[in-house]
Amino acid sequence: MAGTSAPCLQILQYKYVEDILERRGPHREAHLKAAADQVKAGSCLIAGASGNPPSGALFVFKGKSSKEIEEFVKADPYIKAGLVSDWEILPFAVPPGLNALEAS
Repeated sequence: MAGTSAPCLQILQYKYVEDILERRGPHREAHLKAAADQVKAGSCLIAGASGNPPSGALFVFKGKSSKEIEEFVKADPYIKAGLVSDWEILPFAVPPGLNALEAS
């Protein structure tokens, strides 16, 4: 559709270390609180672990710059504890009509 722009979304993708389940305990509460704070502020639409067992995580941010997301990453207890082996920020374009979460 001409003149319609997709929402400014970005995905933050984490890849966890292999022994994440054994090592995350002391850091998990603070990691989840940091993510929950972003959700409560309206900056993060959804976040959670991916894989079974977890091999990574995905966060979907709205209206945040890459630099702001990088600041979140730097402060994340999982990053500080070496529980994330790699991470990436990806632009995510959702065309109109392809978002079931949009209000009708």
